[in-house]
Amino acid sequence: MNEPPTDAPDTTASPSPWRVAWARGRIASVLPYLGPAFVASVAYIDPGNYATNIESGARFGYTLLWVIFASNLAAMLIQSLSAKLGIATGRNLAELCRERFPRPVVWGMWIVAELVAMATDLAEFLGAALGFALLFHFPLLVGGLLTGLATFLILALERYGHRPIEAVITTMVGIIAGCYVLETVLERPDWGAIVDHAVIPRFSGPESVLLATGILGATVMPHVIYLHSALTQNRIVPRTVEDARRIFRFEVLDVVIAMGIAGLVNAAMLVMAASTFHAAGLAHVGTIEEAHRTLEPLLGPLASTAFVLSLLASGLSSSTVGTMAGQVVMQGFLHRTIPVWLRRGITMLPALVVIALGLDPTRTLVISQVVLSFGIPFALVPLIRFTADRTLMGALSNHRVTTLVAGVLAALIVALNLFLLWTTFIGGGI
Repeated sequence: MNEPPTDAPDTTASPSPWRVAWARGRIASVLPYLGPAFVASVAYIDPGNYATNIESGARFGYTLLWVIFASNLAAMLIQSLSAKLGIATGRNLAELCRERFPRPVVWGMWIVAELVAMATDLAEFLGAALGFALLFHFPLLVGGLLTGLATFLILALERYGHRPIEAVITTMVGIIAGCYVLETVLERPDWGAIVDHAVIPRFSGPESVLLATGILGATVMPHVIYLHSALTQNRIVPRTVEDARRIFRFEVLDVVIAMGIAGLVNAAMLVMAASTFHAAGLAHVGTIEEAHRTLEPLLGPLASTAFVLSLLASGLSSSTVGTMAGQVVMQGFLHRTIPVWLRRGITMLPALVVIALGLDPTRTLVISQVVLSFGIPFALVPLIRFTADRTLMGALSNHRVTTLVAGVLAALIVALNLFLLWTTFIGGGI
């Protein structure tokens, strides 16, 4: 039977069997390429985002919603470049840095990358522990131990290949998104105001500018730049230039879908805080625990449960991804690996110490994000440099416009992070 033309009109009341089979074939041809961006997207909806988005919505309503959408577009570009690097070269960003930079520079980059990975993992581990504690009314230390056990079990799936662990993480992203769909239905936001503030940039005083800087400055997650290039480097090996271009087109689709969902989840966090806390005059709500306590009397127990469930899924998935990124960093820079259970055990210790000392989890999350800011230039600048190199990338090298836009974006992100660091340490933010 001949394949039907793609533009043939459908005049039947229901799809014919050949048309259904053709549609299924098209979907099946795309599925092998999807997954890496969903793993990377977890970093953009990790527990570190919760505090920032909640504070933004509670203090300034919908005002900074446009910042989230602008930063999400930036994330799509950066992660597309990372995916392209792995496809075109068959190597990840850390491996290329080792090959092309002097050895002292490589050692320095590795140390910075490991510190960033540890700071990131601290935030993610604490978020999951807090989710367990709030959901099941456990002590925070018990939540931390459960988080360690759960991530061990998820990481054990790697022995069966990349698809099972991608499926688990994608499912968790779906849980987070589903929880915020439920939150949005319960809170009944002002859709007109949402559309207005999503497309028209504006601020509400100096404090809103500082908070917007924090949102934009945390756009790029260094550890997932390294990880994303590793996830695509040998996933489907191109045999020809056209193969490489085709694979990259599908990876761009993967990025747009996954990062689009992450952007909508972040927007939903801010909308939730704006529609409930800001609307009720509760601008002081700025921590995850306060948000959980305040949601129940405002929207009912279902809303508070959905909020904590999304936090738990976010913490577990992002903690798993953080450990995977740490493995990629060590293997790429040093050509050495340690057992994943040992890395997971080592990176658990700082979080368990923080919990045992009784430090404020939300405050620790914020400080960890400041540490993360130090690592951004060390991943972003080499990424742009390598993807612009035609001798390295071949037909997938950046167009000049792409390199220009990425360079301006990198300069903006680095400047914003420097401003955020200066404000935090010199301005008395900590």
